[in-house]
Amino acid sequence: MKIYIKIKNFFDQVFALIAMMVLSPLLLGICVFVYIFISQEILFTQLRPGLKGKKFKLYKFRSMMDYRDAAGNLLPDEQRLNRAGKWLRSSSLDELPELLNILKGEMSFVGPRPLLNEYLPLYTPEQKKRHDVKPGLTGLAQVNGRNKLEWEEKFILDIKYVEDLSIVNDIKILLKTAIIIFRFREVNSSDKITMSKFSGTRQDSKV
Repeated sequence: MKIYIKIKNFFDQVFALIAMMVLSPLLLGICVFVYIFISQEILFTQLRPGLKGKKFKLYKFRSMMDYRDAAGNLLPDEQRLNRAGKWLRSSSLDELPELLNILKGEMSFVGPRPLLNEYLPLYTPEQKKRHDVKPGLTGLAQVNGRNKLEWEEKFILDIKYVEDLSIVNDIKILLKTAIIIFRFREVNSSDKITMSKFSGTRQDSKV
């Protein structure tokens, strides 16, 4: 497993560099798209926990407008996400700047998705295993329902990925991700703009 992780880290960075060069026209086009239809602040950045919980700055294309109320507080997500932002998310193109995170060695192409820092103290010992590997651009949970899954279901899949880490599983996840993106299927939950916040695992849960 340790040998595969070293090999995986090397190829992650090599392919991230190649992808950024090949996709540079697309990345530039998305920058213009975001600037015109969503926000003049093209990139969204946020600290997220990575390998062993170490924090890093995650990069994404901004998909929400900066609409605020009279008190200066951000409006609810559904009021800040316009059609352009919804399309950007449904196509998963908003995730492309994470190629920079992969190039920097903070993420991998495949792994558990990097969640919010505020969730760290809420994890059970078992759920913390998701941080035994680098977070990924895509993962086992993303190709098996993504936002349609409950949190506990996501964590079960994350832990399964960590425990069954292999090149075969990584290739399968990458192929499934490509199919989902091109078919625009199972990318987002049908009834929610964003996933509800994780508030801790129920005492009766198996996770």
